[in-house]
Amino acid sequence: MRRVPFARPVDWQAGARIAADHLAAGGIVAYPTETVYGLGCTLDPAPLERLARLKDRRGDQPFLLVVPSADDVADLRWTAEARRLAETFWPGPLTLALADPDDRYPSEVRSPEGTVAVRVSPHPAVAALLDAVGRPLTSTSANAPGAAPARDPEAAAAAVTALGGGEDVLLLNGGALPPSKPSTIVDCSVESPRVIRIGAVSPGDLEGHGLQL
Repeated sequence: MRRVPFARPVDWQAGARIAADHLAAGGIVAYPTETVYGLGCTLDPAPLERLARLKDRRGDQPFLLVVPSADDVADLRWTAEARRLAETFWPGPLTLALADPDDRYPSEVRSPEGTVAVRVSPHPAVAALLDAVGRPLTSTSANAPGAAPARDPEAAAAAVTALGGGEDVLLLNGGALPPSKPSTIVDCSVESPRVIRIGAVSPGDLEGHGLQL
């Protein structure tokens, strides 16, 4: 498994270009986020299928997406509440599940209810990666079944090996990450948005911005 330095601002531009080339060739990257190390690929069929096999994901367990901005997923259904939450908490650890009314997105990232979960990460390394790639990437935790998500490059590498990954996975070494909660997930596809996972954004924060729980 190839490793690329990705812990300092001076590394991000060069590392992101290497990662973009790897992803364009159908590869997968293990990369640091604001919470844990994630596994990412483009929304092309071959890498999505490979990532689903690595993570042993079924159709009812779609991958989340990290996106450069809300404009990059404008084809999803944006309610007034979803826009208000994005304007308030993005970039940040808030994931919004939005309806995909025209079935534009692949099944690996689309829930059985027809939603796609998206967020804009506040981690500058993720922003550099997305800027180089120019489109959304999957975000699923780098961990073997039953194991804790990786918070450092050694744990991420061990997880990839345990999952059966090899040269098709590029590790962006962002160093050790501080302890943090996962992103909060809010389903904005229904008439009254509902929290489906509490994480770094608290219920009090959400209620303070007009979301009734």
